[in-house]
Amino acid sequence: MSAYADFHRRSIEHRDEFWAEQSGLVDWHTPPTQVCDYSNPPFARWFVGGKTNLCHNAVDRHLNQRADQVALIAVSTETDTERTYTFAQLHAEVQVMASVFAALGVKQGDRVLIYMPMVAEAAFAMLACARLGAIHCVVFGGFASGALASRIEDAEPCLIVSADAGSRAGKVIPYKPLLDEAIAQSKHKPTAVLLVDRALSAMNLAAGRDHLWAQMRQQHLGASIPCTWVDATHPSYTLYTSGTTGKPKGVQRDTGGYAVALAASMKYIYGGKAGETYFSTSDIGWVVGHSYIIYGPLIAGMATIVYEGLPTRPDAGVWWSLVEKYQVTVMFSAPTAVRVLKKQDPALLSKYNLSSLRALFLAGEPLDEPTAQWISESLGKPIIDNYWQTETGWPILSLCNGVETAKSKFGSPGKPVYGYNVKLLDDQTGAELTGPNQKGVVAIEGPLPPGCLQTVWRDDARFVNTYWSSVPNKLVYSTFDWGIRDEDGYFFILGRTDDVINVAGHRLGTREIEESIASHPNIAEVAVVGVADDLKGQVAVAFAVVKDASGLADAAAYLKLEAEVMKVVDQSLGALGRPARIRFVSILPKTRSGKTLRRAIQALCEGRDPGDLTTMDDPLALQQIKDALVK
Repeated sequence: MSAYADFHRRSIEHRDEFWAEQSGLVDWHTPPTQVCDYSNPPFARWFVGGKTNLCHNAVDRHLNQRADQVALIAVSTETDTERTYTFAQLHAEVQVMASVFAALGVKQGDRVLIYMPMVAEAAFAMLACARLGAIHCVVFGGFASGALASRIEDAEPCLIVSADAGSRAGKVIPYKPLLDEAIAQSKHKPTAVLLVDRALSAMNLAAGRDHLWAQMRQQHLGASIPCTWVDATHPSYTLYTSGTTGKPKGVQRDTGGYAVALAASMKYIYGGKAGETYFSTSDIGWVVGHSYIIYGPLIAGMATIVYEGLPTRPDAGVWWSLVEKYQVTVMFSAPTAVRVLKKQDPALLSKYNLSSLRALFLAGEPLDEPTAQWISESLGKPIIDNYWQTETGWPILSLCNGVETAKSKFGSPGKPVYGYNVKLLDDQTGAELTGPNQKGVVAIEGPLPPGCLQTVWRDDARFVNTYWSSVPNKLVYSTFDWGIRDEDGYFFILGRTDDVINVAGHRLGTREIEESIASHPNIAEVAVVGVADDLKGQVAVAFAVVKDASGLADAAAYLKLEAEVMKVVDQSLGALGRPARIRFVSILPKTRSGKTLRRAIQALCEGRDPGDLTTMDDPLALQQIKDALVK
């Protein structure tokens, strides 16, 4: 048995002993008396009896050894600013923010909603909440008023922290009018709003409710606010899953289990070491931003980069310039971002000194093999896919090179991470599929490891019904993703179980068809959806972005390209996998976190309302789908 296989086996078969060891990676005010309480499945309570604090583990505990080391680097290519904070300076700023929060009435267990751009103050706010034992709820900056209002109603924050505006591609996005409208729509009204004025957009302040950060910061400079020691099982935050329709679904995370899970992941998965620099290109509005911009790197004693801007502004070399400047050792991005860079000048990838960079991690959506191959060859660095969800908070599948070095297989996120008892199950019977290359639902046997969601905020029944009740005859957590496992134990994600295309009784995963189409040399990106068909039940329709459209002057040229791509699909999947049509667009509709809005595309194809699109990055992308459908 390999070293990692034994490590993983021990995490499952000797669960409490294994996680008791990992708990030593963080500081405890009171040690736990019980590692895991699973007496009420599927609810798991980790490190029962222990008391700790996330802010202490991210900031305070580093002061003795690295007070003067850089902890936070805030870079904005939108405002052309860069600010750095040492651990000592971060400690001071967080205490000021916590003091302001306390003055505005925030206490342990209260909710604070954070609706912010990617600025240093957003990090201060999250850490200040953790310091006080308050529960933060971060909503992606710029979310539409209706979506924001529903989250305000569900979280019931006593305080909202926001800013005058964000900026994207040089265009100012005023936040304050959106926030005011959301509060007006919400049945719940916060008692206070704290605003960071970036001098990007004029603000109308509500008397008695709205407070300016700059003024209050001045009043609380030098404040000393001790960490509130909370139970390990105390909620640290709630985070609403993107694309939610109807009542928002708030993923509720604990404190102790989350701290331990992140500390262990930094050691075994990402290989980050104290004194180094971590660069995640995500946003604090998403789970990656929580886990691997704010908490994970800081817990590990690393500097972390908070980046506001695009990967292509001022040019497509901006990220790599930051890697060189700040000696980034670990970088985390999304496949979508890599596909964007794929369309840019390749010389920008070799312009900067990337010798400090050990690996590029990618997650957020399935990483197709052509994209992985391209970025791997372009950077000359290991590309490590990892698969996880908002609900889990840290990877389910990856390579744990901190335990034993393993080879990446392009198209695969790797093997089950320690603590996750991952199974492939038949969706009709619940039977476990143990052979190679058998397609099943990727599921996890309880208890979920530390750091995963405790429940859905204020809705235990929804937690059970949504995640634990979909596989027949088994109480298992469903990821709602199809997967296969090869003969070496590597998993491949084939797409959502609810995105399976059923063509004349044959079940096809969208991912399989997308991979095939993307292997054509002139296809940069593709989304495949299943569209209702009177004859076959469903047919596959593909929307593809071409790399080079210079030779595609008319409809005939596009039809010729479509025929070429169809031939590629025939050769790799057979005629059964061939989509009914391949339609060409210059951009695909995506959420701001980079996930392709396949359900919205499907709805348009079927003449239905695409639903709530408040998470969409570029509204023009949906118009392109509409236009392509009538060509």
